[in-house]
Amino acid sequence: MKAVGEQENFLPLAVDLIDENSVENAVSQTISKFGQLDVVVNNAGYGMLGALEELSDKESRQNFDVNVFGSLNVIRKVLPQLRKQQSGHIFNISSIGGFSGNFPGFGIYCATKFAVVGFTESLAAEVKSMGIKATVVEPGYFRTEFLTANSLATPGAPIDAYKEVRDTQAAHQNDINNQQPGDPAKAVEVIIEASKSENAPLHLFLGPDAYQIAETKITAVQRDMANWKYLATASNFSDLVFNTSA
Repeated sequence: MKAVGEQENFLPLAVDLIDENSVENAVSQTISKFGQLDVVVNNAGYGMLGALEELSDKESRQNFDVNVFGSLNVIRKVLPQLRKQQSGHIFNISSIGGFSGNFPGFGIYCATKFAVVGFTESLAAEVKSMGIKATVVEPGYFRTEFLTANSLATPGAPIDAYKEVRDTQAAHQNDINNQQPGDPAKAVEVIIEASKSENAPLHLFLGPDAYQIAETKITAVQRDMANWKYLATASNFSDLVFNTSA
C-alpha cells in the first residue's frame, strides 16, 4: 500500500499564502499535474484572541493578511483557470464568528471572518454566470488544533481591565480546547456533499452550535428591525420631517 505522499493523485506543496508568487506557482503546478481545478478550499487561517484596545496595529494586520488576503490571493490565481473551464467550486472557510461577533476578545478574528463572508457573497454573484460556484462555510466548535498555541495568537500587551476577555481566553485555552463537540471528519463529508450538489448553499453552517448561534443572531436582528422600522424607514428625502424630542 502506498503512503499518502506516494499516491499519484496527491501533490503536496509548500505555499506562502501572503506571497502572490508562491500562490501562483502552486496553482500552476496543480493545473500542470491534474489538468484542471474542480474544487478550491481556502482553509488556512489562525485565531486572534484579544480586546480591540489590546491588539496592536501589527497584530491585527497580520491576522487580516492570513485570514483575508491569503484567501483573496488564492481566489485571484485560480479564477483564470475556472473561467476557462466555465466550472469549479470555491469554498471559503469562515466561522460562526463571521456571522455573529458576540464573542468578547475575538473582535479582530471575527472581523476577518466577516470579511470572508462578505467577499464570498460578492464572489458568488460575480462568477455565477460563468458556471462557477462559491460557498462560505461557517462552522461552530470543531475538535481541531485551532485553540492550541500554534493556532491561537494572544496580545503582546494585555490590559487587566478586560475581565470578560481574560475569562474568554481562559475558557478557550483551558476548557474548550480538545473538548469541542464537532467532528472534523464529518464536517469534511458535508463539504464534499455540497461540492457535488447542483443546489449548493451560499452559506453552509456546520454544527448544531453554529445553527443555534445563527438563529439567535437572526432573531436579534429581526427584533431590532421591527422595533426601529417606523423611524428608520422614514429617512428618504420625500419622507415627512418630524421631531421626536419632547
